[in-house]
Amino acid sequence: MIDLLLTIAAFLVALSLLIAVHEYGHFWVARKMGVKVLRFSIGFGRVLWRQRSRDGETEYVIAALPLGGYVKMLDEREGEVEAHELPRAFNRQGVARRFAIVAAGPVFNFLFAIVAYWLMFVIGVTGVRPLLGEVPVETPAYHAGLQSGQQIMAVDEVQTPTWGSVLDALLPKLLLKEPVVLHVSDGEREFQRTLRLDALEEDIPPEQVFKRTGLQPFRPPIRPVIDEVVDGSAAQAAGLRAGDEIVSVEDQAVAQWRDLVAIIQSSPGKSLRFGVMRGQQFRQIVVIPERVESKAGVVGKIGASVKLDPVLFEKYRSELRYGPVQAFTAAVGKTGEMSLLTLRLMWEMLVGRASVENISGPITIAQFAKSSALAGVSQFLGFLAIVSLSLGVLNLLPIPVLDGGHLMFYVYELLRGRPVSERAEEIGQRIGLTLIFALMMIAFYNDIARLSG
Repeated sequence: MIDLLLTIAAFLVALSLLIAVHEYGHFWVARKMGVKVLRFSIGFGRVLWRQRSRDGETEYVIAALPLGGYVKMLDEREGEVEAHELPRAFNRQGVARRFAIVAAGPVFNFLFAIVAYWLMFVIGVTGVRPLLGEVPVETPAYHAGLQSGQQIMAVDEVQTPTWGSVLDALLPKLLLKEPVVLHVSDGEREFQRTLRLDALEEDIPPEQVFKRTGLQPFRPPIRPVIDEVVDGSAAQAAGLRAGDEIVSVEDQAVAQWRDLVAIIQSSPGKSLRFGVMRGQQFRQIVVIPERVESKAGVVGKIGASVKLDPVLFEKYRSELRYGPVQAFTAAVGKTGEMSLLTLRLMWEMLVGRASVENISGPITIAQFAKSSALAGVSQFLGFLAIVSLSLGVLNLLPIPVLDGGHLMFYVYELLRGRPVSERAEEIGQRIGLTLIFALMMIAFYNDIARLSG
């Protein structure tokens, strides 16, 4: 229940913020152009909260359905306008002014992405150094000649001080099935290896990228010493305590925490005899792992965490951080790079070279919102940036009902010297609504498919 509440809260915070940024772009430019704004709404449907501006012109609203928002401007097409206010009506503005007002929403999304990336780079993103562990045979990494202990320094000239930055650089290439050049160091020299991804026919979810490509992170040896025991857990019921070191299970020696975890997960509901060192004393304790449902099926869990050596963590810790000026340059570059990638991926899906399974709906976005929020401020800023620029790109598509569709009509008006006919605009609106509805259905279907595994 707590997990669900966190997911909903993170989703609402992220979505409401990005919608507010987008609509504020329309609102701010409209006011600067002298257009009267009647309502600024976050969400649709029943009004939950409203407030009038000091001049009484604009009504600020928060509505029940937070999947969008709108700015309602004075417009003769939507109601009668008094003669003295006609110069402030949106439809009475020149093409250039209307173009600027409509384009401002997506532009503010891009500006927000730059600010979010800038903050992320200034604060710094902490992670684990991208050292390779065992490279499984018959994987792209194996065929590229990569070996355990090597460090990935860059992916296609993009510096990768952490595994997170490696994943960020690899995902676009995986979506498009393009080969990627890895800059690798073995501690003495640096060299390049080409990772071919075209052999991976299926679309890979982010959590399986390293496993499927063979880029398994190096796992340092961690002693199986218990740090904390969860109240009401199987570990507490058996009598395990913080500081206990598990040296054997069923008389088989256990040297590392991951080996202990593997045994526990494969033994749900089974009685296991642990050999435990408590201080200088050895004792045997019987533990019965609880049965827990997971994506991999039913697994065992005892409810105990591992005690990590802070010196060991610092040895493998890395951080991506820039100064304010360099961070701004990196933020602008990142926004441009991800925007072009989003456009390219849309094109690849349109022509059938990329799967529509890459489209995510609100459920998947909500899950990423929660996981990034829990991971820290920097990760959440990165999440907000990518969603914001995605909204910006999507809204600029030349589809009627989207901002890009209106801009397309304005370009036509500039070129032909007259606006699009009401009949043509009505047909365009219907086509646009159909396309958006189809896109929403695909997104919801993908969300449900991911949830069902």
